[in-house]
Amino acid sequence: MKLVRRQLMVLAGAAVCAPAVSSLASAQTYPSRPVRVIVPYAAGGPNDVVTRIITQKLSESWGSQFYVDNIPAGASTIGTGMAARAPADGYTIVVITNSFIINPSMFAKVSYDPIKDFAPVTLLAASPLVLVVHPSMPANSVKELVALLKANPGKYSYASAGAGSPAHLAGELFKLSLGLDFTHVPFNGAAPATTSTIGGHTPISFVAVPLASANIRDGKLRGLAVMSSRRAPALPEVPTMAEAGIPEQEAHLLQGVLLPAGTHKDIVDWWYRELARVVALPDVRERLAALGLDPVLNTPDEFAQQIKAEIARWGKVIRDAKIDKIE
Repeated sequence: MKLVRRQLMVLAGAAVCAPAVSSLASAQTYPSRPVRVIVPYAAGGPNDVVTRIITQKLSESWGSQFYVDNIPAGASTIGTGMAARAPADGYTIVVITNSFIINPSMFAKVSYDPIKDFAPVTLLAASPLVLVVHPSMPANSVKELVALLKANPGKYSYASAGAGSPAHLAGELFKLSLGLDFTHVPFNGAAPATTSTIGGHTPISFVAVPLASANIRDGKLRGLAVMSSRRAPALPEVPTMAEAGIPEQEAHLLQGVLLPAGTHKDIVDWWYRELARVVALPDVRERLAALGLDPVLNTPDEFAQQIKAEIARWGKVIRDAKIDKIE
């Protein structure tokens, strides 16, 4: 009886260890088959373009096929949820943007837990938003704009790419921090929002660097401040918010990479090393710069902490601004 019990214990231990051994073996031979790269947005957008730049370089180096799967539904929640439920074997990854951070607070329910369901790899790149105004606005600095808004509560409006977009929340952060009263006008995308500001209909906006820099150079917009800790290379003449005297106003467009929770650490580390290598390539950096993106490449642990901090930060803005949840 003792012998039988010992044999059962050995067999039970082997069963427990088998998944770990299998996972380690898979990690050591990774990648050995095509890798699905989920982009939870339509083809042709910034997230898709960045992803295809990266996957092309990975395929050139490894021969394995890294194929992009666009799933443009549910404000990115559908594709992200599919990635959360994928096997944790390294053969499904997802490239996320700010919506991953914002959606848990904007939606009444999402089909994934942004902390528990994913293994963060790295923040690939970031681009700050720029506070811009129509040239007719009697404000040549952030402080002048603040004074103008305080003297005229409810008179002015700002455009954003839509409810819950980074531009919307950047505007609400600005309002809440300074006790301002001006109206949010959501549009269906950054381009129509910027067009409205250029036309003077919504004379204030928070826009990405590429849209801002082109229109500032053409005199169609006036750049007041970059919402980052340092000036944007494409807009060296535009001060940061802190330089303009308004600290703690950072807001960026983000591009990051996640794997399903439980993915072997060796595979997470493989992705981190490979992404760091690819993003360091001169032609990749040039193409990212053309999109207004600065490479970041923080570690998996740093990215995990950043995700938690950003979810808490923007969740507070959503609550304090009393933005209605999407059912």
